[in-house]
Amino acid sequence: MNAPTAFPDPKPVPPYKHTPLFPLGADTTPYKKISTEGVRVEKVLGKDMLVVSREALRALSEAAFGDINHYLRPGHLKQLRSILDDKEASDNDKFVAFDFLKNANIAAGGVLPMCQDTGTAIIMGKKGFRVITDGDDEAALSEGARDAYLRRNLRYSQVAPLSMYEEKNTANNMPAQCEIYAEGDDAYKFMFMAKGGGSANKSFLFQATPSVLTRERLLAFLKEKVLTLGTAACPPYHLAIVIGGTSAELCMKTVKLASARYLDALPTHGSADGNAFRDLEMEQEILKMTQSLGVGAQFGGKYFCHDVRVIRLPRHGASLPIGLGVSCSADRQVLGKITRDGVYLEELEHNPAQYLPAVEQALGGEVVKIDLNQPMKEILATLAKNPIKTRLSLTGTMIVARDSAHAKLRERLEKGEPLPDYFKNHPVYYAGPAKTPDGYASGAFGPTTAGRMDSFVDQFQAAGGSMVMVAKGNRAVAVREACKKHGGFYLGSIGGAAANLAEHCIKKVEVVEYPELGMEAIWRIEVVDFPAFIIIDDKGNDFFKELNLG
Repeated sequence: MNAPTAFPDPKPVPPYKHTPLFPLGADTTPYKKISTEGVRVEKVLGKDMLVVSREALRALSEAAFGDINHYLRPGHLKQLRSILDDKEASDNDKFVAFDFLKNANIAAGGVLPMCQDTGTAIIMGKKGFRVITDGDDEAALSEGARDAYLRRNLRYSQVAPLSMYEEKNTANNMPAQCEIYAEGDDAYKFMFMAKGGGSANKSFLFQATPSVLTRERLLAFLKEKVLTLGTAACPPYHLAIVIGGTSAELCMKTVKLASARYLDALPTHGSADGNAFRDLEMEQEILKMTQSLGVGAQFGGKYFCHDVRVIRLPRHGASLPIGLGVSCSADRQVLGKITRDGVYLEELEHNPAQYLPAVEQALGGEVVKIDLNQPMKEILATLAKNPIKTRLSLTGTMIVARDSAHAKLRERLEKGEPLPDYFKNHPVYYAGPAKTPDGYASGAFGPTTAGRMDSFVDQFQAAGGSMVMVAKGNRAVAVREACKKHGGFYLGSIGGAAANLAEHCIKKVEVVEYPELGMEAIWRIEVVDFPAFIIIDDKGNDFFKELNLG
């Protein structure tokens, strides 16, 4: 054999200098102490070690997921208020921002969550090398998240695959996504996030080429991709853009952290060592670009985004992953930590009323009232008299159905059966409610993403159903064509204001069919002054097409 029997003498190399990929600055987060239980310091091999009980982890996680479904960061609320004070903001921008502030005030009462989609529980922990637990950290943190969903008026959104095509709701919002890293000294630090499906679905990875890395080409590329975000995830957004990455998955992980402003303390310049950094100049450039798009806070205007984060990462020379993602109006994340002094959670704003204007303004322009208890023919005739962008106030009966219910109704049509009368006689509202608190007619009950039901529209309208649809976000060309062909309408409601709708607009909720589907059952609801806008009309006009979103 010619193979060497031993390694040759190693060539001399310089000393290794480690540069963290994400060199974050000091943590300036305001924290509140929630407990000192379950935390103690013990000597091990002559060193002070922080010993953390399983119950301390569980209790912190439960407190975190309770807080982030009811309270927001002060900075987010200040940004909403600044829209009301901006003379350049459109009436619709202000109308949406004001609704979000009212919604935050209701949610802060601790009964109704701010959004009906109370999210996937995501937990990231960084465990210092002098922290000792019993090793069951993922289970303890997940149990705390589960307990928050079971004990509060939150929705169970997780479905377990029983086979490739059969699923069942887990009925406790588990499993959680839990990731624990070894980092730091004598503290255990956390980020908790409740990520709704709408904003999660607006996470995009593009495998670009290094040829994009010139200013003009990159900005043109990003403008095109930012428009694909649409409005279904409830803008104004906190937009995150990541350029580069040692892998596709690191790029997208960075997008999620940046959208939560977790990486704000990164340096603002790069180095030959390859550290991540924020490009503040590009952040402002892209923010101005989003303001010029005309999309605004859902229905036209300036405020498509509150702010932008742009992170530059090192990359393989042959790869250029580019990631986009958002945090939506339900801007739900909170930091936590466990130190020798106790268990701490980030202090969120418990008094959002301070950001409301002293006197309610007349926002959103003229309002057309629609009686939904008229025959469908008359509802359609009334809507046909008004152009797209018209603001509406809906009162009467709506039928609630989303993905699973639509699939059940399609099965009927494919068997040669007709659609049920209730689906023909009333508008259909795409939504899925959170749990109903005692003494309330409804739990948080805001609109879901309309685009998921696009493929059903032509078939259903041909059968006399879905003639008036109410949901959030832009829709496919096929929906516009179906409405023109069959005389239907799509009405956009304000995404992200679910607590306000439950508190003031939804007066009665009852199951009509398929109760086994849980929150995806078909419901009948009675509404009063339910806000909406005409987005697609029976003539083929589409508000979002004008904004290049249709």
